[in-house]
Amino acid sequence: MKIAAAIIVSSALASSAQSKPTADERYPYNGPDVPIGDWVDKTIEGNGNGFPRLVEPPAVKPAKANPSNNVNVISLSYAGNGVNIHYQTPFGLGASPSVAWGTSAGSLTSIATGSSRSYDRTPPCSRVAVTQCSQFYHDVQIRDLSPDTTYYYKIPAANGTTASEVLSFKTAREAGSKRAFTVAVLNDMGYTNAGGTFRELNKAVDEGVAFAWHGGDISYADDWFSGILPCASDWPVCYNGTGSELPGGVTPDYETPLPAGEVPNQGGPRGGDMSVLYESNWDLWQQWINGISMKVPYMVLPGNHEAACAEFDGPGQLLASYLNRNEPNSTSPKSNKLTYYSCPPSQRNYTAYQHRFRMPGRESGGVTNFWYSFDYGLAHFISFNGETDYPYSPEWPFARDVRGGESTPKENETFITDSGPFGAVDGSIYTKESYEQYRWLEKDLASVDREKTPWVIAMSHRPMYSSQVSAYQKNMRDAFEGLFLKYGVDAYLSGHIHWYERTFPLGNNGTIDKAAIINNNTYRTNPGKSITHIINGMAGNIESHSTLSKGQSPLNITCVLDQSHYGFSKLTIHNETVLTWSFVKGSDGSSGDDFTLVKKGSSSGSRNSTMTSQSGIAATDKTTGTSTSTAAAGGITTVIEVVNSYTTYCPGSTKFTQGPRTYVVSEATTLTITDCPCTLTHTKSLPSAGISSAVISGNRTAAPSGNAPNKTEGGSSLAHLTSGGQQPTPAGPTSSPVGAAGTTASVLVAQGGRVGADASLVGFVALAAAAAALM
Repeated sequence: MKIAAAIIVSSALASSAQSKPTADERYPYNGPDVPIGDWVDKTIEGNGNGFPRLVEPPAVKPAKANPSNNVNVISLSYAGNGVNIHYQTPFGLGASPSVAWGTSAGSLTSIATGSSRSYDRTPPCSRVAVTQCSQFYHDVQIRDLSPDTTYYYKIPAANGTTASEVLSFKTAREAGSKRAFTVAVLNDMGYTNAGGTFRELNKAVDEGVAFAWHGGDISYADDWFSGILPCASDWPVCYNGTGSELPGGVTPDYETPLPAGEVPNQGGPRGGDMSVLYESNWDLWQQWINGISMKVPYMVLPGNHEAACAEFDGPGQLLASYLNRNEPNSTSPKSNKLTYYSCPPSQRNYTAYQHRFRMPGRESGGVTNFWYSFDYGLAHFISFNGETDYPYSPEWPFARDVRGGESTPKENETFITDSGPFGAVDGSIYTKESYEQYRWLEKDLASVDREKTPWVIAMSHRPMYSSQVSAYQKNMRDAFEGLFLKYGVDAYLSGHIHWYERTFPLGNNGTIDKAAIINNNTYRTNPGKSITHIINGMAGNIESHSTLSKGQSPLNITCVLDQSHYGFSKLTIHNETVLTWSFVKGSDGSSGDDFTLVKKGSSSGSRNSTMTSQSGIAATDKTTGTSTSTAAAGGITTVIEVVNSYTTYCPGSTKFTQGPRTYVVSEATTLTITDCPCTLTHTKSLPSAGISSAVISGNRTAAPSGNAPNKTEGGSSLAHLTSGGQQPTPAGPTSSPVGAAGTTASVLVAQGGRVGADASLVGFVALAAAAAALM
């Protein structure tokens, strides 16, 4: 394939995504006109016994029983120095969308107007209940707002809709704001298996998380053919349920042939009708999540399940027979595969994803919902696209499909998830620097003001490292790892694999940075040397959990692995030097993993929360008074502040009194103190002391060692996917982080809700060197 041809073809598929998304209708679709069933299409002579339609309340309760139009979804997002209010209706508004707003609920004196978009979805909203369908997507930006301020707004009635109640949002804190805040981080969330996550996420929102950050795989709309069931009272497998297997196994009802013309449903014992389809799956999930997205900004990025109407087929090519040939309940040879042409135009190339959200791509110099960044307090957050727009991406453009001198690929040369590129490609599609996303990412990282936002957190959908090794991980590393190390990204978050996994700090090609490990639950940042990687893909969906193969053990790069619990995570920025992370189990809200990431204390006297030799203290509520005494380099900086609460990191055993309580600490831990107001005094020598190694040698199987990931007993190796790394070494004793008293740190692997004795997580390890490094 000639490079010139590759560039031309790559732009062909990209054009429909630029600035104003539209459905790609340039390529034919020969499947069923409306792939639904007799629950909507009465012309189908089905059995009439399909499942009832699943429903969720709309964002706005209609004023009358049979509305002609309605606001069904409302979702907030950040937009530069303002907020975007996104809302969805089944039909148009007859005018530009608008929002009345103000600083008082009783005085909405300002009006903001926006724009609307739509696409020709199947089934159209004319054939679906008005309060359960979205086909028109409206975005209104309110700009130039004050930071960290509550505003009130109301969506007016238009063309049959009912006006919303007076709602509110809170703007982002300005960059450099030193108050602590918490973010809800989730990935891979449908609604099957996600009931507990949904409950705990709502609780976290009510308790004050700043925003939700969803790293791709949103709704699992493309799994519609698997069948989503409404709940029976005793079934865990269903919509908003907690399991993914029918109790009692498969019933004989599954074997009953369906009437001619009926739509097959692999998930329901009565067969016949789809209880949800691709578009209605999106509608249902978005209305389910309204209670969160209406309260806090809901920031998203693309995953593989947003690409198209389907991803894979099952035995017998049942889905290809249906979509390609309009032959329900039939099989076909493997040559009848799913292609780009298998989906209706509105269900290709991330069309639904582009319309159903509005992220700050324009405000941050990125591209729409695909890559963008924003500041919040002491952190810079980066969302980027791990699915397209880099060499050998998992979902690729037509340029990788063409053969010889073709201008566009033949149908059988395409794949159903072909997508993008969504940015410009200036050069070879096999060179990362050719891609607009790469160039944007480098420019964005280079422009971060680390005095204002010392923390830089990046997320895309796919991991760079995992104990579940896959070739895409090397492609991710080749494209982005060098940039992240160069610019000192502190943590990289991802999902895709449906479990929770936290690695040890990793350098280039999986080198474990032992100097950055204080203990299994506390790392220090080591800019340019290593990054903390967290796979957070356990929110819950119809595909259930990922698990290691039988006999396989985690790689030695993995510190914590949980294959059995669903949930989400909370990321808390306490101050310039302390970040904590907690995996919240959906089952009961308990913690599945608690982790602290610390930085060296700042050499700037203007920073009011530096580490002392005894503890790292972070104010977690509004400071009521602060005074600072700053000396030149080599002198002493003293900061005195009065706070309502604070978090302190104790690196070893200690005893202290705060207010009416006395705290006794036997080992290194992080405490939140609420017996306040409290006066905190921070002193620090300038310049700060260098980092001393907090890791000494010990013995443990499957612990960090060497310059590249090593093979562990029963595990798999990353070496064949890296360049320049050493080959796997035989399983057996290796060096590992170890406590001052010789206590060995070890990997935590949760399987089936139990932790084996040989995989227990040793408590925090007290290290004098760690305290010195945090000064």
